[in-house]
Amino acid sequence: MKIVIPGGTGQIGPILNRALTAAGHDVVVLTRRPASEHEIGWDGETPGPWTEAIDGSDVVINLAGRSVSCRYTPANLQAMMDSRVRSTEAVGAAIAGAAKPPAVWLQMSTATIYAHRYEAPNDEATGIIGGNEPGVPGYWAYSVKIAKDWERAQQRAETPSTRKVALRSAMVMSPDRGGVFDYLLWLSRLGLGGPVAGGAQYVSWIHDQDFVRAVEFLIARDDIVGPVNLAAPAPVPQRTLMRELRAAWGVPIGLPATKWMAELGALALRSDTELLLKSRRVVPGRLLEEGFTFHHPRWQLAAEDLVHRVRTSR
Repeated sequence: MKIVIPGGTGQIGPILNRALTAAGHDVVVLTRRPASEHEIGWDGETPGPWTEAIDGSDVVINLAGRSVSCRYTPANLQAMMDSRVRSTEAVGAAIAGAAKPPAVWLQMSTATIYAHRYEAPNDEATGIIGGNEPGVPGYWAYSVKIAKDWERAQQRAETPSTRKVALRSAMVMSPDRGGVFDYLLWLSRLGLGGPVAGGAQYVSWIHDQDFVRAVEFLIARDDIVGPVNLAAPAPVPQRTLMRELRAAWGVPIGLPATKWMAELGALALRSDTELLLKSRRVVPGRLLEEGFTFHHPRWQLAAEDLVHRVRTSR
């Protein structure tokens, strides 16, 4: 198949690119800074020669959007919104204008769309969409608005010949440098990987190999449309996530951090505490209902696998 990946040079794109190319597919990446023969330039907003790659393709997987690893200032939040919505609109317009549109359009979304929640998991059917939770910082609601507008941009695209799926992805854990697992492992190795603000907040995650397999599953299943949660079936409290990661690496202690300590750390790393403090208890209802089987459903064994891959590749 010919697979086009707009925004395919971020953290997730290379994971998919490697796996899909290894499986024999013709993968084309749309990027602002093309550097190889399989990359085509685009600006994420306006039509151009890049639309020719989409015309005649079999699958489009749109990953474009500004990284969430930044301070959530008004300017950065607006940049997140604009980069996601405008790129999705541009992809939708290219598909709508194609003489031979792709059969399926997988559009990146986020598990952050669900409410900050401890007491019950969020699946696609019964999950609570966030934005109105009491007792959380007001700007968290804007992250939910970004996710909702992101999905709405795909829904509004007039692409009747193309099946549309929104990938409400949890944190993708891979051994690649610069990813979320790399950051958590770095903290653990420094002895700083303890509970944050008590550590009761849930972390939803998915092993990189299961992420790829889920994408392949959704491409093959031409009866699945709409939002799909890409998350392992067993989210864990943050304190458990870090304890089992420390055990996998062999670190005996992890110093805890209060909310204000987390804020200082996030400030130093030019990140935001929402990524640490929001309880994302998200489960893959639709994937499980449709018969998808996870190879890495539990965090302890997933962490051990990822640690092994880090140690044997560096």
